[in-house]
Amino acid sequence: MDRIAAMRLFTRIVELGSFSRAAEQLGVARASATQIIKQLEARVGVRLLLRTTRQVTPTVDGSAYYQRCLAILGDLDELDAEFSQVGRHPQGSIRLDMSGSLCRLVLLPALPAFCARYPLIKLEIGVGDRRIDLVREGVDCVLRIGDLHDIPLVARELTRLDQVTCASADYLARHGVPRSLGELDRHLTVDYVSATTGKQVPLEFDVGGRLERHTLPAIVTVNNGDAYVAACKAGFGIIQLPRYHVSAELERGEFEEILAEHRPPCLPLHVLYPPNRQLSARLRALIDWLGELFASNPLTARR
Repeated sequence: MDRIAAMRLFTRIVELGSFSRAAEQLGVARASATQIIKQLEARVGVRLLLRTTRQVTPTVDGSAYYQRCLAILGDLDELDAEFSQVGRHPQGSIRLDMSGSLCRLVLLPALPAFCARYPLIKLEIGVGDRRIDLVREGVDCVLRIGDLHDIPLVARELTRLDQVTCASADYLARHGVPRSLGELDRHLTVDYVSATTGKQVPLEFDVGGRLERHTLPAIVTVNNGDAYVAACKAGFGIIQLPRYHVSAELERGEFEEILAEHRPPCLPLHVLYPPNRQLSARLRALIDWLGELFASNPLTARR
């Protein structure tokens, strides 16, 4: 039995909670995976996994063994990367998850430069706003906008995104332009419900360093950034979001910024990846490049 291969299989079973899914990811037959784990448990002399009809979970000894496996496998991967061509020429697949607007407006237009620099890296990009379980879903890293709340992941801040309050030119022509926060009471908003928390996100304004929140009446509620912009474009009211998302509409005059003297606070943009692991050469290359991209791109760099 290849002990390193067995350790890799064991860690994936723990992370995915499934023999079949782990075997599929690693290209191992389901029956072979079962036999490998049996041999591994016989070698270490303890039961590592508890199997039920619904899931597979580690025993107390299995959890301790899992942590040691992560450290050992991480050290081996780092050693291989340092002394092999992989370290100098990262290769392999990376699964990345991010919001649709950030992908469409910022990442994809710049991606040819990354592919030219790292031609051996293949990206699998998932688009969505929901919170995902990186370990169980086999995702290497995610990009998330906003404050982080008790997320058990390693986070690196890439930039802070400027926000704007705006509405369509048509809406403002019909309802008037609010010149002060006191005039907001006569206006509508497009309600945005966070796909992560399930809670409505109020409008926020900076008033001399103090944050002031306003909740306005709404006809339409959405939980997706692109739908949020589309509802605003259709004239359903005022919205508030990172500038990059509506930069083109503002330049064309379709949208107009309002209450610029009370802009909402900037939102942090983080890349997140699972803890207790050494970064592979390819993932480190991607994260470093993302840092360069978002810090220098006119749509996302701080003004």
